Order: sequence, then C-alpha cells, then structure tokens
Amino acid sequence: MTDIIVIGGGPAGMTAALYALRNGKSVLILEKHGFGGQITHSPKVENWPGTAQMSGNAFAEALLEQILAQGAEVDLAEAVRVEDRGAVKAVWTDDGQVHEARALVLATGVKHRMLGLPGEEELVGEGISFCAVCDGDFYTGKTVCMAGGGNSALQEAILLAGKCEKVIMLQDLPFFTGEQKLQDILFARPNVEKRTGVTVTGLNTESGELKSVTVTGKESGEREDIPCDGLFVAIGLIPENEAFAQLAKLDERGYFASGESCETGTPGVYVAGDCRAKTVRQLTTAAGDGATAALAACRYIDSLT
Repeated sequence: MTDIIVIGGGPAGMTAALYALRNGKSVLILEKHGFGGQITHSPKVENWPGTAQMSGNAFAEALLEQILAQGAEVDLAEAVRVEDRGAVKAVWTDDGQVHEARALVLATGVKHRMLGLPGEEELVGEGISFCAVCDGDFYTGKTVCMAGGGNSALQEAILLAGKCEKVIMLQDLPFFTGEQKLQDILFARPNVEKRTGVTVTGLNTESGELKSVTVTGKESGEREDIPCDGLFVAIGLIPENEAFAQLAKLDERGYFASGESCETGTPGVYVAGDCRAKTVRQLTTAAGDGATAALAACRYIDSLT
C-alpha cells in the first residue's frame, strides 16, 4: 500500500511527489511517456524564478533526481482505470498491474494539438514551438509564422511581435476567431501580416533547420512557400482525462473542473497542473498546483488515522 499515487510525471506531478515525500509520505509516480512533460520541448527556460537560464530537459532531469533521492518510486506505465474504494484508491495500468494508495494526485497534463505533417515531431523544439514566453527570445529579430487564429494564438503573437522582425499569422478559416480587442492590438503592429483561408501543408527544411512553410488556399488550392525561421503552433490543447471522469468532474473542454484548491468531488483525489481548468498554464503554476495538491493529500491521509 502506497500513501499517494501520482498519475503523471510532469512538473506538477513531480512537485507533488516532492512535497508529499518531504511530509513523510510514500509516493509512486505513474508516467506513460517520459518524465518532464511539455517543458522538455523547451530548449531554453528563462522564466523560472531564481534561475537565469536552463533547458527544459535539465529542469526535468534535476527534479526527477531530486524526488528519487527522497525515496519516490516510479513506473513507466499508463494508468488506464481507477476505482474509489473509500479509504483505498485502486489504479490499473496498461501492463496489467494494480496499485493501491490512500490518495491520488491526477497530474495528467495536456498535449498540444499538432498539425499532423511529416517531420513535425522532429522539429519540435528545433524550429517548431508552442510557447512564446518560453521560446520567443530565440527568434528575436527573425521572422516567424503562427498557425492559429483563436485567443491563444493572438496572445502568443502579440508577445512575438515585440521581439520578432516579422510575425505572419496563418488561419485556416476566413476570419480570426479570437477576441476583437486582441485582434486590434495585434494587427495594429506594422510587423504583423495575416493570411486567412490557408492551411499549413508542408514544413521545408535545410540541414535539419526549418526554412519555410507551405500553405495551401482552402478554396483556391494554390500553394505558397513562406520563408520563416520558426513556426509557432496554437491550434489547441488536448487534455486526456476521460479515464478519471468518474472521480474528478470534467468541464465542457475535458479539463478537470477544479479550482485553486486542486480538490475534486471525491475525498482523497486531487488534480494538479495543466490538466486542470485554469487561465494560466506555465511551469510556475504547474509547480504551485503540485505543492497544493500534495499538501491537501497529506492532510487527507492524516485525517484517516
């Protein structure tokens, strides 16, 4: 029997493990892909308080080493089913194992919606980015494209327009769907261009570096290569929370409908990080959620004795 099972090994999940371990609780982390989550796609992180610069991989590796040194157990397996048995929570993994704990922290994260183009995965962090705050400085004085037309794309592009020589907005619809105020701010910038009714259909590289993107007109079918140094993609995030919906209510977009307390409607079950309904999804907010959820789980376990 483990005190706390953490599902997800990103910054929120590993921070939750750290706080639980330091409060004398045993912890098992279940991670289906690799430890670190989305932050590992960022080659340079400059917004972590107290650290001028680090890579996302270095951050993830240091945090993993820290929790392992504190006694965390880890298992590279996917949690596919959970069951609330009152004072005991059971978790089934895809390798046929069943784990039991007194409390759960769901830190399942999100994944970025991708364009689905050949070579896209290989270019993530090497020409394709998702976060202007994280990676925008790489493109200071350069030309970037932004795929997307909603609020997230517009907000990211506003940040990029303050750094880049040129920002080219690529929207597959005939219009931008984000708030008009954001559109007014962005398109008032002289270094911002917009193309509507086009779909990104190709990524063109030289020596492994992105040099241009191919766009195709949705009505005309005409193709055009747009030279750029980087491509930012903001076409949505995908939470993967359905397997846990019976323990933690989901909102209309599939995120855990939990507030800053990280509590759910199920005693002993908490959520943390980007998988939670929230307005800011950053490394710092993920870590904050992890600490909040872990401490709440510790208080719950202590109440059982």
